[in-house]
Amino acid sequence: MTDIASPRTDIPQDEPARQRDELDAAWRSPAGWRAISAVNQTYVGRRFVITGFIYFLIAGILGLVIRVQLAVPENDLLTPEAYNQIFTMHGTMMMFLFAVPILEGVAVYLLPPMLGARDLPFPRLSAFGYWCYLLGGLLLLSSLPLGLAPDSGWFIYPPLSSTLFSPGMNVDFWLLGITFMEISAITASIELIVAILKTRAPGMSIDRMPLFAWYILITAFMIVFGFPPLIMGSILLELERAFGLPFFDAAKGGHPLLWQHLFWLFGHPEVYIIFLPAAGIMSMVVPTFARHPIVGYRWLVLAAVGMGFLSFGLWVHHMFATGIPQLSLAFFSAASTLVAIPSGIQVFGWIATLWHGRPRFDTPLLFAIGTIVTFVIGGFTGVMVAIVPFDLQVHDTHFVVAHFHYVLIGGAVFPLFAGIHYWMPLALGRMPSERLGRCSFWTMFAGFHLTFFPLHWLGLIGMSRRVYTYLPGLNLELGNLIATGGAFLFALGVLLAMVNILWTARSGTPSGDNPWNAGTLEWLKVPTPACNFRSIPVISSRDPMWDQPKLSKAVELGVGFLPDSLGGRRLMMGTSATDARPEQVLELPGPTYMPLVAALCVGVFFVSFLLKLYAMAALGGLLSVAAFLVWMWPTSPEGRRGDIVASPGTVLPTAHGHHAAPGSTALNVTLAADAALYGSLAFSLFFLWSYTPDRMGTPLPSPSAWPAVLDLCLMLAGSAVLAWAERRMRAGAAVPAMLGLPVAMGLATAALAHGLLSSGHLGLPAQEHALAAVLWTLFGYQAIHAGAAVLIAGLAAVAAWRGHFTRGRHLALRIAVRFWHYTAALWAVGFVLVHIPPLLG
Repeated sequence: MTDIASPRTDIPQDEPARQRDELDAAWRSPAGWRAISAVNQTYVGRRFVITGFIYFLIAGILGLVIRVQLAVPENDLLTPEAYNQIFTMHGTMMMFLFAVPILEGVAVYLLPPMLGARDLPFPRLSAFGYWCYLLGGLLLLSSLPLGLAPDSGWFIYPPLSSTLFSPGMNVDFWLLGITFMEISAITASIELIVAILKTRAPGMSIDRMPLFAWYILITAFMIVFGFPPLIMGSILLELERAFGLPFFDAAKGGHPLLWQHLFWLFGHPEVYIIFLPAAGIMSMVVPTFARHPIVGYRWLVLAAVGMGFLSFGLWVHHMFATGIPQLSLAFFSAASTLVAIPSGIQVFGWIATLWHGRPRFDTPLLFAIGTIVTFVIGGFTGVMVAIVPFDLQVHDTHFVVAHFHYVLIGGAVFPLFAGIHYWMPLALGRMPSERLGRCSFWTMFAGFHLTFFPLHWLGLIGMSRRVYTYLPGLNLELGNLIATGGAFLFALGVLLAMVNILWTARSGTPSGDNPWNAGTLEWLKVPTPACNFRSIPVISSRDPMWDQPKLSKAVELGVGFLPDSLGGRRLMMGTSATDARPEQVLELPGPTYMPLVAALCVGVFFVSFLLKLYAMAALGGLLSVAAFLVWMWPTSPEGRRGDIVASPGTVLPTAHGHHAAPGSTALNVTLAADAALYGSLAFSLFFLWSYTPDRMGTPLPSPSAWPAVLDLCLMLAGSAVLAWAERRMRAGAAVPAMLGLPVAMGLATAALAHGLLSSGHLGLPAQEHALAAVLWTLFGYQAIHAGAAVLIAGLAAVAAWRGHFTRGRHLALRIAVRFWHYTAALWAVGFVLVHIPPLLG
């Protein structure tokens, strides 16, 4: 990597203070109501965490209502309908509104200072993700007071979620609200992947990254590939409910098990998507309070990577009772037990670190130890339900309820509270009350085990889950009464933790810098300045706060990278993915209302679709497109190009328009997520084709290939034109780009127009058969991408005609070309999917 010069000795005494003031002014966010325009990672991360905690409290209250209903037999506190809505909303809120978003919020808040960065690379994208999360959650939550909450379980299995059995808007609230929020998860994962790979401090190579960053990187990639199956399943089920496309209707060639496959392709990886960030928190807390570097750093990284891969091969673990062939069950049973190996490596690494260190048993470490105990018990029962004969006995009983609460609360909630108490001084600048912290831990720990340990026994003697009451005399009374008392004790512990947070914010002792004597960079300065770092430090170890004692002084003096705002600009470093060599200087946007406006436009679409106002939904879609066009409209590059003296002796190019800027990496990750979404649709086609080729009694008409051949040729021609234009642009010729982009747009428009006019070649109407519905959905998916390719190429054409492109700076053109190649590939794959299977019979 590029070395920085030794500290200057001729710095005027007033220069560091002037530069510091300019940096604070450049990075400061508006106060008052205008703070909603803030895009800094500290604001966005706090909003995620606070909102997620509020959703957690609401879901917890619903859980208490469930326990009160089950405290005694034949309780009439709730009607069966109300109970169905409450337990569905409890599970949905815990899984979708709390667990994943709040851990993503912790990552948004902590990763930049932990990595030695001033912010995330796409602040407006982070803010947009938060507003989608907030609005989607409010959309779903609004169903409760209306009495229209989803009532088919948090997994919304068809046919219970079909219009036949749930004709109202209940399930639509779930499908549309969850899909709205999934946008937030995908955007956050893209942001975090690019941040970890491209904005680490110089010298922080991948084998020096904090383990928390490793866990978040793996989690973000899991979200990229794990969430699209649920999004696709939600789209298909909503299309069935709204327009009668029979994807899951067995009478028309559909299959209810398709939903289960799509849901659990997301659902089982999600367990580890929740656990891995929490394990990252554990890997920060344990070495700090053990006062010893983490034991087995590389082993923990490899275990986390292995867990990420294995989690995608376990989805049938939840479908053992659905009639799947025994050979398949044996494979998934083996995979389910195999995942215990990387899980065990994590636990052994934490225990070994405590063993080799000199532990301080403060509140964060108590919660960490509670995590180990609770998660290990959940792991034992997980191995039990991975055995097919045992799972068939306890399937859909309270034994399973006990198991996944031990895994999720032990593997997520306890680590989260460990992290809250650990990073509270960083967020508030004050030390939490140790007495209140210990009381909250022991109350939560005792309450949790009193609540969920008896459920193992209740499940083994036959108490089913998802039933609103039970008969007396079945030996279920005592266990349920103990569980209800434990639930209120656990709630008391959460209340004590909230009191601790509020007390700390108002009356806690000022913490000073690095009060826990931690080893990672986020503790360099407390409270953290608006720009995170006075200058970007150079890192030479995994624990820089322990191994580089002069680091804090050097950063405060401006010895490092980018000590000056250069006229009030928000500047940060862009580094290489593996060894963190300085490559570019990123200039970030300041406060803006655009993310909120874009999220509101998307919200208009979802709310209108929910109310079945399809004309208004179309308008919301057009408004969303218009908002993103305004957001991405090419601006003048003057003053944002050229080279910058990043440190004495180091001159770096600015990233604006650079063909290797972080935006290029972000596009690759986005296309990977989109490919996973398309792959889920292709999986649906093959699943239905293998199960129901002629369920209607007569063979399906074969789609005509020749119209599709012409459309595909037009798309491939546009792709070839753009490839030629980019090659010429790399050679320094701008004219081909100015001409090639409009030509490609015309070819794609012609393909779209011809495809729509000749769409009858697909055969049956979409409502007649599930396979026909999938074919029409494939065509619609490709058409949407072709339209997006035209818009992206149009933005690039505007930049080209304005003279923004140069030989080394044509990022908009590169993005347009890559997206076009990807879209043409989709059309080619779609042609194979639609026209080859009928030939095979």
